[in-house]
Amino acid sequence: MLIPIIIIAVVVIILIWLVATRNSLVGLSNQVDEAFSTMDVYLKKRYDLIPNLVETVKGYASHEKETLQRVVAARNAAAATPSSDLDSKIKGENQIDQALTHLFAIAEAYPDLKANTNFIDLQNQLKLVEDDIANARKYYNGTVRNFNNRVQMFPSNLIAGMFHYTTKPFYEVSNAAERENVRVQF
Repeated sequence: MLIPIIIIAVVVIILIWLVATRNSLVGLSNQVDEAFSTMDVYLKKRYDLIPNLVETVKGYASHEKETLQRVVAARNAAAATPSSDLDSKIKGENQIDQALTHLFAIAEAYPDLKANTNFIDLQNQLKLVEDDIANARKYYNGTVRNFNNRVQMFPSNLIAGMFHYTTKPFYEVSNAAERENVRVQF
């Protein structure tokens, strides 16, 4: 009589563990999605600011047409990428980062542009949005780390495999030049 009770207790414990682990994976997956959605809101703000910034720069640096077109093309490509395609979205955002770096390098060459109040205002707005994006990326990467740990570590990896949970990509700098230390020279 004791053996069937022990077997039932073991089965119940395993089922409770299975349900708890599955629910934990669902919760972590939803956290990753929420973190990316939060970042997506800030990215949308950036997409809205970029055309205004480009138009302001156009008036001063019309012969820098190629750089301006790159910025707009990168913005449009990133905006058109579905949020569900994390890898493509991350690559697109890295291209915007590179294009904006070139745009601000152009702005440095034009003292009148640097003094233009519209440009300064847009640049400050973009800086605030970029700070929000950086914080959202940190939060996203933290939730991805927690989720990936759960998906990869034993014994929860068994449940993750059963329910087809796979690791999510981190938001990383893809350009090797951005990883280099900045050199300040006087």
